[in-house]
Amino acid sequence: MPKPLVIVESPAKARTIARFLGNDYVVESSIGHVRDLPQSAAEVPPQYKGEPWARLGVDVDNAFKPLYVIPRQKKDQVAKLRKLVRDASEVYLATDEDREGEAIAWHLQEVLNPQVPVRRMVFHEITRSAIERAIAEPRDLDVRRVDAQETRRVLDRLYGYEVSPVLWKKVMTGLSAGRVQSVATRIVVERERARMRFRSASWWDLEGTFAAAGAGATADATAPAEFTAALVALDGRRLATGKDFGETGELSTTDVVLLDEAGASQLAADLDGADFAVRSVERKPYRRRPAAPFMTSTLQQEAGRKLRMSSAAAMRAAQSLYEAGYITYMRTDSTTLSDTALTAARAEIGERYGRDYVPDAPRRYTKKVKAAQEAHEAIRPAGDSFRSPEQVGREVGPAETRLYELIWKRTLASQMPDAVGETVTVRLGARSSSGSDAEFAASGTVVTFPGFQRVYVESDDSEGDSDPAQRRLPALSEGDALAVRALAPVGHETSPPARYTEASLVKRLEELGVGRPSTYASIIGTIQDRGYVWKKGTALVPSFTAFAVVTLLERHFPDLVDYAFTARMEDYLDDIAAGQQESLPWLSRFYFGHNGDAGLRRMVSEHLGEIDARDVNSIRLGVDPEGREVVGRVGRYGPYVQRGEDTAGIPDDVAPDELTVERALELLDAPSGDRQLGIDPESGLPVLARAGRYGPYVQLGETTEGAKEKPPTSSLFRDMSLETITLDDALRLLSLPRVVGTDPADGEEITAQNGRYGPYIKKGSDSRSLESEEQLFSVTLDDALRLLAEPKRRGRGQAAPPLRELGDDPVSGRPVVVKEGRFGPYVTDGETNASLRKGDTVEKIDLERAAELMADRRARGPAPKRGRKAVTKKKAASKKATTKKKAGTKKKAGTTNKAVTTNKAATTNKAATTKKAATKKVAADKDQAGRSAGGTA
Repeated sequence: MPKPLVIVESPAKARTIARFLGNDYVVESSIGHVRDLPQSAAEVPPQYKGEPWARLGVDVDNAFKPLYVIPRQKKDQVAKLRKLVRDASEVYLATDEDREGEAIAWHLQEVLNPQVPVRRMVFHEITRSAIERAIAEPRDLDVRRVDAQETRRVLDRLYGYEVSPVLWKKVMTGLSAGRVQSVATRIVVERERARMRFRSASWWDLEGTFAAAGAGATADATAPAEFTAALVALDGRRLATGKDFGETGELSTTDVVLLDEAGASQLAADLDGADFAVRSVERKPYRRRPAAPFMTSTLQQEAGRKLRMSSAAAMRAAQSLYEAGYITYMRTDSTTLSDTALTAARAEIGERYGRDYVPDAPRRYTKKVKAAQEAHEAIRPAGDSFRSPEQVGREVGPAETRLYELIWKRTLASQMPDAVGETVTVRLGARSSSGSDAEFAASGTVVTFPGFQRVYVESDDSEGDSDPAQRRLPALSEGDALAVRALAPVGHETSPPARYTEASLVKRLEELGVGRPSTYASIIGTIQDRGYVWKKGTALVPSFTAFAVVTLLERHFPDLVDYAFTARMEDYLDDIAAGQQESLPWLSRFYFGHNGDAGLRRMVSEHLGEIDARDVNSIRLGVDPEGREVVGRVGRYGPYVQRGEDTAGIPDDVAPDELTVERALELLDAPSGDRQLGIDPESGLPVLARAGRYGPYVQLGETTEGAKEKPPTSSLFRDMSLETITLDDALRLLSLPRVVGTDPADGEEITAQNGRYGPYIKKGSDSRSLESEEQLFSVTLDDALRLLAEPKRRGRGQAAPPLRELGDDPVSGRPVVVKEGRFGPYVTDGETNASLRKGDTVEKIDLERAAELMADRRARGPAPKRGRKAVTKKKAASKKATTKKKAGTKKKAGTTNKAVTTNKAATTNKAATTKKAATKKVAADKDQAGRSAGGTA
């Protein structure tokens, strides 16, 4: 008997919903989008390949009609869904209720073309009651949201496919531009430019330790007998602090006193023995309200600050929690809690913390978020009663547990009373022996009722958790005499503006209205994957390539990276989703221009010839002592510095703000590594030591242009360097591969070689790894035969000792070490391995950074594996075909060439079909991972 079919995006979501609906329904996943614009020329259908717009996948001259295709990796899943639709009594499209989810539902309806009733099923949490309510209360597809999503997709395709080729021609091949990713890159680059302009300045003040004169005990036994205070004014004028200096190190105001070290020391001496007294005591009530429940952007920020999770890792963990039914929908711009959630939160608070922590009325957060995309509920624990973090922790992984606890705490805290107390500011002073009047200040905050802070305190970008310190001051009154316990000068230096972290970049994107919270994780991931940004600890550092790209776009396509222009584009998309704008006129204005404004197509064609590639790829650093200009440039093989005809590569771990003239001169004056070590006595050719693209190496003889054979080369061992390698060392390296001997059993030669994955011995196609590079010269024939007789180990064989020990991982509690792996160094706690990234080094990486890398790796889940079953089938099919062919040959000795060709073709087709089945799961997993992280502009 036909059953209703429910279609969702992900297999995990399908499994959870199927548990609630039981055997009366069939629940299946689309595994993300089933149609998209073609990703390559191979995906363009034959009938469109000759069209001038085929490369775009959008017919710009025909109302911007998109060309949708079913990707090769989705065809099997679409076929499966079509079969299920034919057998269904009705179809429920249960994709997420945002633009992307609405578009997936629309594409499913278009592709599957059901001949039975189709209903749109929506819900904000995956619980039994929510799913049953969604089944009972379906709605129609929202075509306005579909239009908005399609407009965004077309817009991003036009932007990327028109602007990216400009970057290929003028900067470097393989680069990409994007409506949001380019703007996000510009934000990071502008902060780095500010750091490059920054010049440090210093100022001094005094710090004193005081006590009430003659006081043995204070009225409040919990208050301290002593306290510290800092100098704030001298002769009635405010003392300069860091905020009074500009980025060039100059004072931005003249109405302050600037103390240097000598002045501060002299003042301290002059105040020795002075009579200090309290001049004023100001008391103010302290009150702090709890933060609103999480929406997507604030969840990413707090997960970054408190849990050291990347935005992508936080969203993957949230997606997993949502699909398993533990939290409500995690892509939302709303801070509203439903009545059900308010009741559940208040009940939980009362049970855990008592009635004093339950306000008389629920707190409601109705503040409108700028350009809100969808009006979902805030992110909170799912259900009519909240599961405890302890309970959830027994059912999910460590990353999901920590994120759920964060959401649980934030939700409860949002419904608890204010934290209240008192802030006291004391002014005290004295006149020095030289007649100067010095005034000091101290402040303290005492929280008398913690309220929501009993559960949760919101973090701050600069200071971590911003819980007010319980700093108490002695009971002081105006006129009280004070005893000086210590008085010392303290020096300070201004700091450059802090680089963005993922959390602060998300905050900045939201402030500017660039992108949408649901896409922030993919935006940040994209600019790192493209090589525009790399991490130094938790800080986001722009690459020199990012500087070149941003400079080009700012000078020649300013609108495309203008913050206000990009935010207006988001507003237009919101208006289309709300039915207040039409897609076609807006796309036409953007691409073709309007009222004298050049559209994207004209901008690209007109500006291409104006762009000076050398200029946009250059960062002027200054001049050397002889007046010669020193420049940083981006070249075909990476960044380098140049002074006249002299050049030197810039190391990968050098940030742009660290590339000063002095640093550039060090690189230019350092030995290049390209030097002649001597002459090979056998051949008479020069032996050269060189720095190559893939590492240092030695070479015998110069390269001759047009020669068919290249000169012999050999990579340096790990413990060698270009600066110290000798001629003898080089000749030993060039002697490799070394013939160890001949196997007496079969006369086959055994050699010792240094390969990509380390040293090894080889006999024919058989090989075994050696433990060290030095063994290449010491391994004997007997050693080699013994190794070859042993079973071949999988992987690296014997584990190498760790390079460093960092401490215990905060998630797993296991010791974290740095190891050398097949593809470079990595950190591991024995369960999770995470490769070091650009900017990370074995010597400098700390536990915090290692924990972040492993948390990100855990959130991405296990790497997709080839289907074992499919591979086995492939081998079986091949073996069967071979056996059949042999049998046929024996039976029919006179087989014709045509028959052999036919048999071979059949075998090839069968193997290809099996290979396609083997890769199906891998492709599906990759598509769902992309959907989980959000779309990328």
